[in-house]
Amino acid sequence: MATLPADRPITPLRQRMLDDMTMRGLGKHTQHDYVRHVSRFAAFLKRPPDKATAEDVRRFQLHQHEIGVGAATINSTVSALRFLFTVTLRRRDLARRLVITRNPRKLPDVLSVEEAARLLQSAPGIKYKAALGVAYGAGLRVSEVAHLKVDDIDSKRMLIRVEQGKGRKDRNAMLSPQLLELLRRWWCEANRRGVMLPHGWLFPGRSKTDPVSTRQLHRAVQEAAEAAGIRKRVSPHTLRHSFATHLLEQDVDIRVIQVLLGHSKIDTTALYTKVATRTIRAVTSPLDKLMALMEGKAPDG
Repeated sequence: MATLPADRPITPLRQRMLDDMTMRGLGKHTQHDYVRHVSRFAAFLKRPPDKATAEDVRRFQLHQHEIGVGAATINSTVSALRFLFTVTLRRRDLARRLVITRNPRKLPDVLSVEEAARLLQSAPGIKYKAALGVAYGAGLRVSEVAHLKVDDIDSKRMLIRVEQGKGRKDRNAMLSPQLLELLRRWWCEANRRGVMLPHGWLFPGRSKTDPVSTRQLHRAVQEAAEAAGIRKRVSPHTLRHSFATHLLEQDVDIRVIQVLLGHSKIDTTALYTKVATRTIRAVTSPLDKLMALMEGKAPDG
């Protein structure tokens, strides 16, 4: 259940919404986000959200656009309020008033194979080299890397078990021989230093009973990128993007990549076809074929 500050009382309406979200299996992060969005709506109204009118919903959404709230936040707020109005308050008339906004989709930043190698080489220590190696070598999300446990590494079947990833789904990720060797080096070093518990976190944080934080992983990537002289905007998710793009450039079937990434929709994975530069360069332009025909030559490809 979503956690709230101890000094802030939980209203009956909020508790009912929390219960509704728990019964429907919404994750802790989703619950926390939904409560936060509903709280902002209530602050705008200056009264409880169960007293809202259709005009209030319209004014709030217009206000979000006027103050420059991003499309992703607006749409996340719509999801939270739809849950509140549809499930908790049973006010579908208000839910129908909510409008999502178009979120312009930008192409992800991707490292070249050479840049990825330089970044991993520049990681601050074997722990972070292994963690970033998992992000790039298996395509895991940063939260999935942070919450891996020692027992999630299956060296017999050469798989990484990812439990409760995005959407609260379990899946298997690939474990390459090189990544396994890197993880073994980290395991030996961690045990030598006494920072890893048996069956505990693969990448412990400041305390071995806690996992490394995603913030620490973000900081490690930025330090490595700076040390490697990489000027692109780099985050742990950049390594996941690079994993997918490089597989596509190696002619791995896009549906296999979809499974490895844990995408529920092929459309999400298809985004990488737009940044796979080697794949793009390998395509013969129809102009080349046309010119070859005009010159009486057989076109390449």
